[in-house]
Amino acid sequence: MTQRQLAAATGVAQPTIARIERGREVPRVDTLDRLLRACGDTVEAVPLAGVGVDRTLIRDLLRHSPAERAASALNDGRMLARLDRARQ
Repeated sequence: MTQRQLAAATGVAQPTIARIERGREVPRVDTLDRLLRACGDTVEAVPLAGVGVDRTLIRDLLRHSPAERAASALNDGRMLARLDRARQ
């Protein structure tokens, strides 16, 4: 797709598209979304890995010994198996 075709499909001026391609202009999110949609793509916001994660339970688990953590995991596995059987 040429810049001219993209401009016609999106309403974004061709010189603006040229500046974006050259890295001389950073498009606004709505402009980028229009350009991508015209090309069959889209913008999707996803949370960064680890951002907003409550680490309280992780810290609590790390205070236990490896044997205690293994026993807890075994108990959790048994509970999940019982829940799965009850669900069926």
